[in-house]
Amino acid sequence: MKRSHLTLRIPDDLATALDRLTESRGVPKSGLVREAVAQYLVAGKARHEVPPLRARDFMLMWDALPHLTVAEAAGLDADLLRARSDLLPPGDPWA
Repeated sequence: MKRSHLTLRIPDDLATALDRLTESRGVPKSGLVREAVAQYLVAGKARHEVPPLRARDFMLMWDALPHLTVAEAAGLDADLLRARSDLLPPGDPWA
């Protein structure tokens, strides 16, 4: 079987998630990407039908998802508190 070489560019957050997932599974990036492409192509006919995400599967994916650092979370909290006091309440849309 002939093999093809593919180079692709992905956003930093996706690259970080890919790194985390490959580390947690102990597989190379190329193997994981090959698996994902195969699943995508096989499911091509039913792509509009997204199967429900089971809690067990979500737990397995959790570590690979991007997370806020402590500093980022504190900044978000401060922004939300500031927005509560700085933003005017919404007006009545029916007035």
